[in-house]
Amino acid sequence: MKAVIPAAGLGIRFLPLTKAQPKEMLPVVDKPTIQYVIEEAIAAGISDIIIVTGAGKRAIEDHFDRSPELESILERNGKERELQEIKRISNLAEIHYIRQKAPKGLGDAVYCARRHVGNEPFAVMLGDTINIASVPVVKQLMEIHELLDTSVIAVERVPKEKIQDYGIIKAKKVKERLHLIEDLVEKPKPDHAPSDYGITGTYILTPGIFHCIEQTPAGRNGEIQLTDALRLFLKEERIYAYEFEGRRYDIGDKLGWMKTNFELILDHPEFSEETTKFLLDLLKRKKMIKRTREGISRKRKR
Repeated sequence: MKAVIPAAGLGIRFLPLTKAQPKEMLPVVDKPTIQYVIEEAIAAGISDIIIVTGAGKRAIEDHFDRSPELESILERNGKERELQEIKRISNLAEIHYIRQKAPKGLGDAVYCARRHVGNEPFAVMLGDTINIASVPVVKQLMEIHELLDTSVIAVERVPKEKIQDYGIIKAKKVKERLHLIEDLVEKPKPDHAPSDYGITGTYILTPGIFHCIEQTPAGRNGEIQLTDALRLFLKEERIYAYEFEGRRYDIGDKLGWMKTNFELILDHPEFSEETTKFLLDLLKRKKMIKRTREGISRKRKR
């Protein structure tokens, strides 16, 4: 199975961070976000990956390409660990790049990969979504697809205040964690949402989706939404939703990105101990400063 990783968005919510670098290349602990996505695909047994890029995304290609000059410098300076890691990154998988010529939405980005995907089921994994799970989330979906021979979408329950940021499903529960989708709505108002199950950015889709994307009109900002195409696809094929096992980290905005860094660094075997000490010390100092300021404020009021 091939994986399509859309990574052509402008990253507007991250400006000015993303003025000169792709959002997908923002670091999380010690590697860029999109590397987590590719490593999940590889862990699931996927080795043929299509990354859909756009203008200003050359850094993604450079990151996964060979770096002969850098490798030579590392070798010359005896940096064996760093050298092996750089070589590993450039040999992770067979990666192909397709350019989305204009930012026309997620549906259009997936459509750009149609010729490479061909007439086979394929995975879609968003380039700014990190999943951490004992069994890769995309592998969980692949296993459901093998059983049901149809499209499967990863979902999770989202807080009410976040519903308007997601595609939301209406579905009938089939069994534990598995739901048959009856409808999908792109970013509804919380009071009009059919449920609190949000689409989280990992999909297994059959190639019939491409015909439906062709039939999907552009919506807000002239973008073709994948959720709208899936809604059309429901008329042709059953689509299931699966509440995946694991943890998803939302890199959709600055606060989500910063929270992800804190949580994953505290799980990192190399950095967790020192980071924990630093944060505890920092909080202690912040509390002392706060108490001092409150004491000064009380004295002034007297």
